[in-house]
Amino acid sequence: MSSDAGDFDHGLISEDHHSKHELPGGLYLRRARTGDVKGIEALVAPLAEQRILLAKDTVTYFESLQEFWLVVDPQPDGSEILAGCGALHIIWADLAEARTVATSPDYRGRGVGKAIIRQLVADAREIGVDRVFCLTFETGFFGSLGFEPIKGIPVSPEVYVELLHSTDEGVAEFLDLARVKPNTLGNSRMIKYL
Repeated sequence: MSSDAGDFDHGLISEDHHSKHELPGGLYLRRARTGDVKGIEALVAPLAEQRILLAKDTVTYFESLQEFWLVVDPQPDGSEILAGCGALHIIWADLAEARTVATSPDYRGRGVGKAIIRQLVADAREIGVDRVFCLTFETGFFGSLGFEPIKGIPVSPEVYVELLHSTDEGVAEFLDLARVKPNTLGNSRMIKYL
């Protein structure tokens, strides 16, 4: 007996995938929505001004919105305060980048960053990625989550050649290309093997 694909409840899967997941302290982890872009920009802007994160155009946030997880603090009036964000960007079959990881100063020390990174790593495992890298100044934080400094270029020569075709600056930094050195923020390259 075959089942009709029309009988499958795709809405149920979608709702679960985009539902809020409660964290300790009354915070929630959830997927980003289009209405969150302005908040993400506002959270990242001061860090970009301090040259901790790279500034991005609004269109870039919309184009990569499906990569983002947020930690939010629900308010009594139904609104939310954005406590933190982070995105998982796939680079290759077995490699992804944890990027645009930011926590609001008002929420630091409450596990926001850890919740985001743990979710990004879980997503990476789910889709078949076995290495996640980051470009960061927060080496102690990422080190506590199992990331270690990258030595050399941890991809095969064949993959290296393919990655050279990428226009993504994060890939260029991962490859430690000389052309990005004048524009880099001086951060460290770290990787976690899953």
